[in-house]
Amino acid sequence: MTSVPVEAAFPADLDGLEPVAEYATGLQSTSVLRAADGAYWWWQRPGPRHLPDLRLPDAPDAARFALPRQAGDGLLYEAPGPASAAAWLRDFRPAARLLVAGSLASAARGLRALHRSGPPAPERSGPLPGLLRLRAWADSDDESRRRAGRSWGRGRTDRLLGWAEQAAGAGDPAGPVHGWASLGSLVPPLHSGRTALLTGPDLGTGRPELDLGWILGELAELGWRLPSLGTAPAPYGPAALGRVFLDAYGPGPDPVLTGRCAVVRIAVHVQDFARHQGWHDELLDYLAFIADLIDQEGRPALPPSPGDHHHDPA
Repeated sequence: MTSVPVEAAFPADLDGLEPVAEYATGLQSTSVLRAADGAYWWWQRPGPRHLPDLRLPDAPDAARFALPRQAGDGLLYEAPGPASAAAWLRDFRPAARLLVAGSLASAARGLRALHRSGPPAPERSGPLPGLLRLRAWADSDDESRRRAGRSWGRGRTDRLLGWAEQAAGAGDPAGPVHGWASLGSLVPPLHSGRTALLTGPDLGTGRPELDLGWILGELAELGWRLPSLGTAPAPYGPAALGRVFLDAYGPGPDPVLTGRCAVVRIAVHVQDFARHQGWHDELLDYLAFIADLIDQEGRPALPPSPGDHHHDPA
């Protein structure tokens, strides 16, 4: 494994790139573009500063860290396909679930290499944006925060914020973390090549369990919100995919902190939604779901160990 600059033949501009898909959240919008040579490019906007000199580990058996270039008012990524692992997960064909499982294993190996790559550059050693947003929300007085306070109580809220501080590395050695590893930023190849993990805006320092919990929290949330993902006739449901991910990463992380980070991830997602979309009554179910996870320190978000008797119907 070597540390090399991540370079690609980026297009000079967006002319000639054909839009094939569009995704949007309150935080950013993403356009999937296809070039005449068949290459896919993912354009996200708005985005943070240009990242021309960032160096990340490049392990041949792992997902490739795809770094952006500035394009207009957003960021342009080269990616090997038009759909993220999150989109493929909703495809119930067995081959699609195998593709998701393979991309998660690749992401785990890439994250392990990142976590072991040494301290990040000084400009990337600051607080993680997701955790900063959670803290700002906790200090706010908007409706979602007031409702969360009534649902969780002061004790649960304090525990959640304490876990966020742990994830940031408070009081412990911290190293480089992706900051927003997710199924939505993981792009499997459509035909051949390596999976890409869109990287850059949330890079910072923290505990490795943060990146693991981010993926596991997302899988747990999807399994809770979309039960059909676990009952479809496919090889892998959310729990089994979580096991694939952790097994590929290997030993070392603290499972207690990993479970806590999964809860933090779901809470960040909820406050992001409430901040940009406003209050919706469906969030009441989310707040109750998070309260239960806080009480159990995130254990339900952790996949069963290989020796556990657990039936994952997918």
